[in-house]
Amino acid sequence: MDLSFPYATLVPSLDGPVLQVLARSGKPLSGRQIQRIAERGSVPGVARVLDRLVDSGLVVAERTGAAILYSVNRDHLVWPAVDTIMSLREDLFGRIAATVRDWRPLPAKAVVFGSAARADGGPDSDIDILLVHGDDEPSSWADEQYALGQQIARWTGNHAQFVIVDERRWQDMIAEGDPLVRSVERDGVDLLALVPSA
Repeated sequence: MDLSFPYATLVPSLDGPVLQVLARSGKPLSGRQIQRIAERGSVPGVARVLDRLVDSGLVVAERTGAAILYSVNRDHLVWPAVDTIMSLREDLFGRIAATVRDWRPLPAKAVVFGSAARADGGPDSDIDILLVHGDDEPSSWADEQYALGQQIARWTGNHAQFVIVDERRWQDMIAEGDPLVRSVERDGVDLLALVPSA
């Protein structure tokens, strides 16, 4: 799965980026604004997509002066499915977090980093996960790591890549200015800080 554009698994056309922009926008946008934010397609191409989505009722068009502003219709019957598709990346992180939270002992740190965290990888990108443990790696972690890797592959089609270090080594890496530390600090998604879904 392409974690940069997870909706592309089901909506590979320009409709996906247009819907993503509208779904994440807190305000109505013009077609030109949508095209600029989506960084996909042309203004006429986006206009054709918007016309089709307006005709279906999923998008609402309102004339404001000379401009037409577009917003999603969250009351549309198909909206829950669209919302789910647009949230796949966040849902994946939630699933990984829920799995790791069940590990005993709990990792001192569990972070998705790299292209999955930055949302700039492709469909063949690994999902990189940093796990920091105490002095000795818990014996149960090998099985749990393997199982999580298998689950991630089933959930996404992507492979998981684990980086496992003890707390002392992690502190050394911080002191050394290791590039991995910079990547984790800059882009990392802290799995243990994610709020579990109800």
